[in-house]
Amino acid sequence: MKLRILGCSGGIGGDLRTTSMLLDEDVLIDAGTGVGDLTLSELAQIDHIFLTHSHLDHVTSIPFLLDTVGFQRAKPVTLHAIPETLDILSAHLFNWKLWPDFRKIPDEKSPILRFAPIAVGKPITLDGGRTITPLPANHVVPAVGYHLDSGAGSLVFTGDTTSHDEIWKFVNKINGLKFLIIESALPDAERELAVVSKHLCPSLLAAELAKLQLNPAIYVTHFKPREAELIMGQIIALIPQRNAQMLEQNQIFEF
Repeated sequence: MKLRILGCSGGIGGDLRTTSMLLDEDVLIDAGTGVGDLTLSELAQIDHIFLTHSHLDHVTSIPFLLDTVGFQRAKPVTLHAIPETLDILSAHLFNWKLWPDFRKIPDEKSPILRFAPIAVGKPITLDGGRTITPLPANHVVPAVGYHLDSGAGSLVFTGDTTSHDEIWKFVNKINGLKFLIIESALPDAERELAVVSKHLCPSLLAAELAKLQLNPAIYVTHFKPREAELIMGQIIALIPQRNAQMLEQNQIFEF
């Protein structure tokens, strides 16, 4: 598998893009503003979208992707998410008011979009033996992370989350975990806000990584604009032994 980071910021402006990742050529993991940097031919190759949760910074490019290349495709784009997320998208996005319901365009028998419910701990196998398994997360809306497994190696993306013992019960059982991408949206001075908004800050992140029994390369994401260097400096000071690095746009992971 090859994972390309299209966006990894908690905001926009200049070259900042919100969370989106391209897995090989045909799968998106979240669909924030970074998807807009793909070419038309790259957009047309997207067969699957796996969402961590329903927040706008993770879903905003889906309507435009469908509207731009949906009619060029021979089969629908499959949107994988937990039922709660699919319900939110049905009610608040694909509702004919904010955006058309592409599950019924051009008609219900041959739509541009189809929903595929997923469940924590139940793997989805794609072409080429690629396996994507939803992991538990703890956010202000129902959410998951993902374990991406090529058969030769693995990567875990936690998505947006705060402290949560359950995810580590899954992660610590993974053989061949090469990379962990985990968030820390706020600096420690805003720890109270991190708790209320169910994100991580450096001290909370350090406590979470103390539960990790494996030693993958760790990349931290979802920094609020203008606070990235501050947050990363706090993380390095707290857990130098983990050698955590800042996730960067256009970074590529192979596993």
